[in-house]
Amino acid sequence: MSDYIVRATAADNQIRAFAITSRDLVEKARQIHNTSPVATAALGRTLSAGAMMGSMMKGEQDLLTLQIRGDGPLGGITVTADSKAQVKGYVNEPAVLIPANAKGKLDVSGAIGRGMLQVIRDLGMKEPYAGQTELQTGEIAEDLTYYFATSEQIPSSVGLGVLLNRDNTVRQAGGFIIQLMPYTEEKVIDALEKRLAAMSSVTELLDRGLSPEGILEDLLGEFGLTVNDTVPAAFSCSCSRERVEKAIISIGSKEIRDMIRDGKPIEVKCHFCNEAYTFTIEDLKEILNKAKR
Repeated sequence: MSDYIVRATAADNQIRAFAITSRDLVEKARQIHNTSPVATAALGRTLSAGAMMGSMMKGEQDLLTLQIRGDGPLGGITVTADSKAQVKGYVNEPAVLIPANAKGKLDVSGAIGRGMLQVIRDLGMKEPYAGQTELQTGEIAEDLTYYFATSEQIPSSVGLGVLLNRDNTVRQAGGFIIQLMPYTEEKVIDALEKRLAAMSSVTELLDRGLSPEGILEDLLGEFGLTVNDTVPAAFSCSCSRERVEKAIISIGSKEIRDMIRDGKPIEVKCHFCNEAYTFTIEDLKEILNKAKR
């Protein structure tokens, strides 16, 4: 498989861990949305995190949504994933260009700005679970680390990275999420904190050719790493003409009549995959009839 997630445990199940390689799905997103380099990095990090967090869910129909809303020029990011690590997403302003940061790297934090991170889990209950925290750095990994600690009370470490080629295609993408169980011993916590403090960046690990298993071995090998399973990950959109038709019905008969009176076909484009669906006047008349039923 090309892109995939590894789910693992360490330190006698005191640590649970996830790692992903996501180059292909991030490159697909870049091509679909024609994103600028900084938008590719921001969206790619969020897609990688979304896929891993999606794979944490159990139910076949469970859905996770990550929403980042900032006051920077990128505007915001929306990513949705299911429990099979099928993920999709978009940025509000895909063409945004800003100077590199002080370290000479893509300024994801500057592109996002200050704002909020929201995590919504639809687990098939009456109401979805939603947690929200303020963005801490706008770098996404640190913001998710803070979210897990404050909103879900799970001590976590999140690492995410996207590395681009000179032609702005995606060279490497991936990341990890490491979480401590409530019964984790202090000596394990101390040792893990030291290991994380000494680690290389995610992009450096990926560019060295490390697989998700290799990343977790690099971080957790000394704790007795056990790889439990692997999950394929992919950029996948579930939009269809039928779903778009239902969305048009939901806006109401009056609005559909207004469209018909305009006398022009309408085009509806999916935010997530940019697929365009065209509806003629005859199509709209049929939809209006369905809306009346």
